[in-house]
Amino acid sequence: MKQTASEKKEPNGVFAAKSSLYHEFLAERDEILKHKWIESQKKGEDIGFERALLDWVCKYRGDWKAARQAARVGNSNS
Repeated sequence: MKQTASEKKEPNGVFAAKSSLYHEFLAERDEILKHKWIESQKKGEDIGFERALLDWVCKYRGDWKAARQAARVGNSNS
């Protein structure tokens, strides 16, 4: 696979550090992992990442995304 000129100049780690999409992915993953921990504690056993992911997406993702969007808009107006 051929690299573009910008890919040759910039290592993947630097690109990822600048990527807002990657930061959103990391923030969402952190929330899922927190949810996994909480729900696993309630059940007394590890519920697994996939179950935590599906549960979190169905129950919390919409509100979480709306709150992050509102925070971004609020921060840009300051």
